[in-house]
Amino acid sequence: MAASEVVRTLPAGHPSLVRGFPSPAGTLVVLGPAGGVLVPPGAGPVTFGRNTAEVSVPVGEDDRRVSRRHGVLEHDRDRWWVRATGKVPLRLPESRLLFTGADPVPLPPGYLPLYVHGSRGREHVLEVRVADGNPVAPPAAGGVLRARERLAFAVLGQSFLRWEARPRPLPLLRAADQLLRLDPAGAWSAAAVGVVVEQVRARFHPGAGDGPLLEALLDAAVLVPPDLALLSGSSGDGGVDWTQATTGH
Repeated sequence: MAASEVVRTLPAGHPSLVRGFPSPAGTLVVLGPAGGVLVPPGAGPVTFGRNTAEVSVPVGEDDRRVSRRHGVLEHDRDRWWVRATGKVPLRLPESRLLFTGADPVPLPPGYLPLYVHGSRGREHVLEVRVADGNPVAPPAAGGVLRARERLAFAVLGQSFLRWEARPRPLPLLRAADQLLRLDPAGAWSAAAVGVVVEQVRARFHPGAGDGPLLEALLDAAVLVPPDLALLSGSSGDGGVDWTQATTGH
């Protein structure tokens, strides 16, 4: 991609694209943990993958299960498309797999996370947004999640963060088991997870059930797909602490 075609580069730690991004309709914004790009309609292509020197947006740089060039976003016939080029398929929302050699998939206006399943259960997230001209959503009324809350809700809401077809909150006991593995010093138990849930519910969505609460956190961009990096016990592909990076929308 020629440098003149990139309107703007986004730094590592840039806030999630879930809430929106002020740019003309049809503009493509692509963001990974190490940063991203903003590209006008008709420009591109935008490549992504493990090899920082060869792609527009790095993702999974330290994970050899991610291909050096894992996929490409291209503009054709007045819209943006995604095509897989890696050895591991791209996973689209609702667990749809996109394999190398398959026809490219059109991107709808708005936000779309793309997933690459890496080694040791890691989930690499590439955020994509095709600007639709709508204004950027205001910050959530309940504020931001604290580090302990964010970790708990990333575990509880992992099927929501993966945009699965029928997401359900993880049961408290199973969530506590996973949290103990991720954070042994956190004194996690089913009761402790429940306390965190009630604290967050009181601030963001009083009276909501666990499913509606998770949906409300996602809709308000308080909990975002890149928070899946917390489930690997690391801060993300490029050393970005997503606990901090996703709180300043």
